[in-house]
Amino acid sequence: MPSLIVEPLNTQHFIMDRDDRKRNKNMDAFMYFLSLHSGKNFMCRLQCMFSHSSSSESRLSLEDTQQWSQSLERLLESKYGLATFRNFLKSEYSDENIEFWLTCEDYKKIKSSFRMSSRAKKIYEQYIKAESPKEINIDYHTREQIKRNVKTPTMHCFDDAQKMVYGLMERDSYPRFLRSDIYRTLLENLAADATKG
Repeated sequence: MPSLIVEPLNTQHFIMDRDDRKRNKNMDAFMYFLSLHSGKNFMCRLQCMFSHSSSSESRLSLEDTQQWSQSLERLLESKYGLATFRNFLKSEYSDENIEFWLTCEDYKKIKSSFRMSSRAKKIYEQYIKAESPKEINIDYHTREQIKRNVKTPTMHCFDDAQKMVYGLMERDSYPRFLRSDIYRTLLENLAADATKG
């Protein structure tokens, strides 16, 4: 299987908040390991990336990985699934949708109206505005509605676009991910390890 070559992330055009920087740093390291390793070494690195976690999902299992095929929601709920899916999308140069979706999830957690206003403008400039660096594929009407909403932002001003992007991923990227070499190889390696005991 040919290894994936992951380009380093481009310098961000906007200063993102602390949560984004932390998430991007962890994901960059994870994607680096994903791109360099396959088979057992890949799985070892994958598990090592999250071994500091105290959650019940501290080890990648065949059962968990098989559950990713049940729904996009199930895939995104798994830290391993999300990281693997992001790497897959990055390899196809189509990671703007998952990045936007995750950014919206973080945006909805903002409590400060000043911070919400600032963040909404950054999201608009980065993902919504025509010709933006990571422009997502949404219709004109939704783009214009968001342009108006950003002037007096609420936690729901990106909901329509987020739903559209989720639908696009569910119909297009997610089925391709399930057929991808990276997912199939991961399943095969986990199955082989499970039969060995």
